[in-house]
Amino acid sequence: MTGNDQMPEPVGQVADAVKGNWVDRYAPPGLRPYLRLSRADRPIGTWLLLLPCWWGLLLSMLYDGRAGWHDLWIFAGCAIGAFLMRGAGCTWNDITDRHIDGQVERTASRPIPSGQASVKGALLWLALQAGVSALILFSFNSAAILLGVLSLIPVAIYPYAKRFTWWPQAFLGLAFNWGALLAWTAHTGSLGWPAVVLYASGIAWTLFYDTIYAHQDAEDDALIGVKSTARLFGARTGMWLRRFLVAAVSLQAFAVILAAIGASPMAVLLAIFGPWAMGWHLHWQLGRFDMEDNDRLLMLFRSNRDAGLLPLPFFAVALFL
Repeated sequence: MTGNDQMPEPVGQVADAVKGNWVDRYAPPGLRPYLRLSRADRPIGTWLLLLPCWWGLLLSMLYDGRAGWHDLWIFAGCAIGAFLMRGAGCTWNDITDRHIDGQVERTASRPIPSGQASVKGALLWLALQAGVSALILFSFNSAAILLGVLSLIPVAIYPYAKRFTWWPQAFLGLAFNWGALLAWTAHTGSLGWPAVVLYASGIAWTLFYDTIYAHQDAEDDALIGVKSTARLFGARTGMWLRRFLVAAVSLQAFAVILAAIGASPMAVLLAIFGPWAMGWHLHWQLGRFDMEDNDRLLMLFRSNRDAGLLPLPFFAVALFL
C-alpha cells in the first residue's frame, strides 16, 4: 500500500495510544472521548494497577492456606475495579492537568486540551466510574472497604505531586500499588506485614517503570517547570533504575518469605522464583534503556505488564504444594 493509500488515523486518536485499539475502531463516536479519558485505548495502566492486587490475593491465600469461592470474586472484582479506578484516576489527572497537557507534545491530543471533552463532562464521567467501583468495594469486608476509601487520598494528591516534588513517581507508586493491601485484606480480613512489604516492593517497581516513562516528556517538562524523577536523575537514571530493580525484587522476595512461613519448603522455594523471574525481566529492560529513544521508552514501559505477570504462576502453583 502506498503512502497515499494508507488509512487516515481515527479522529481524536491520542498520540501515545496503541494503534488500531478497540476504542478507535469499535466504540461509538460519542463515547470515544470519555473512554480516552479513562485510557481505555492504552490498557497498560490497568494492568499495572491490577497486578499488585493479584499478587496480594495469591500471597494471602498462601499465608493462611485457605481458598474459597469468594476469592474468585475478589480476583474478578479487582480486575473490574482496576479498570474503573484506573479510568477514574486518569480522568481526574486529565482534569487537573488540562492546562499543562496542552503544552506537552505527547499529551496535547488528550480529550480535554484537544477539545473533545469538557471539564463538566469529564467530572460526570469520573463520578460514574467511581460510583460503580464503590459498588464492587462494598462487596468486600469492612477492613477492605476502609482501605479502599483511604486509597482516594494518594489518588487525589498524585496529579499535583509534580508541582511540588521531584518524586511524583513515588506518589504514583503509593496510589497504584494500594491493591496489594486491599486484596490481602479482602481475603484475610485484616492487614498483615507481608502485604505491607509487598506494597513497598510495588512502589519501587513503579519508580522503575514510571521513571522510564517520564523520560519521554523530560524536555517539555523542563520548559514548563514540571518535576519528575527523569529530570532529577538525568544522566544518572541507569544507576537509579538498578537501585529500584534491586529494591523491588528484594522486597517482593521478603514478602513471599513472610507470607509462606507456614507453607512447605517446596512452596516457599517455588514462590521465591516469582520475584526472581520478574527481576530478570527488569534487568532485560535496563539493558535496553535509552533515554533519547522515545519509541523504545514507551515499549519498555509497556513491557512491565509482562514483568508483573511473571510472579503469578509461581505464586499460584505454590498454593498446591
